[in-house]
Amino acid sequence: MLERPATGIFLTFEGIDGSGKSTQARALATALRADGHDVALTREPGGSTGAEAIRALLVEGDADRWSPETEILLFNAARRDHLEKTVLPALARGAVVISDRFADSTRVYQGAARASLRPMVDQLHELVIGMEPDLTFIIDMDAQTALERGLARNSGEDRFEDMGAAFQQTLRAGFLDLARMSPERVQVVDGARDMAAISADVLAATRAFMDARR
Repeated sequence: MLERPATGIFLTFEGIDGSGKSTQARALATALRADGHDVALTREPGGSTGAEAIRALLVEGDADRWSPETEILLFNAARRDHLEKTVLPALARGAVVISDRFADSTRVYQGAARASLRPMVDQLHELVIGMEPDLTFIIDMDAQTALERGLARNSGEDRFEDMGAAFQQTLRAGFLDLARMSPERVQVVDGARDMAAISADVLAATRAFMDARR
């Protein structure tokens, strides 16, 4: 388990592939920098040299490239390196860290979508990670629409999109369940709107959270 610095704020964005969460993470980072904050924008899997190498193993290739158990181990290895090399140092200097995905994605992609593995997901998180974001935004939208968006990107990182619409719908339900279980930390944002309207809501919620922390 890692020891978190007392300084800094850790914000995360979650949602199904194609929901627009990456766009919103970037928009929030830009707005907070304009407010004068030191902001570290990062992503998972990835965000550090070692974690980026693991990312390629996870998001490229055939849908059945890894067993679910192997996926969980790879995600935790990437997350640990990301925390050690990027997130914790930024928090220690008092920065606002914004991560495009974190542990909630593993809970949903490997835990909710494959329910029998959720105990393994939780045990590994407690053992090697042991920390949560301060505030999480789930960008929620129709699974089929998000899937079409994701595939249209032609990014070459389509392994999870290739699992199909039914899988994406299961993921959406998993994220909404997670929000219901953690209402003090997780806010659901309607992603089926104009991007500027979504960004305005996210920024307002973030500013309110930061004001309450002072």
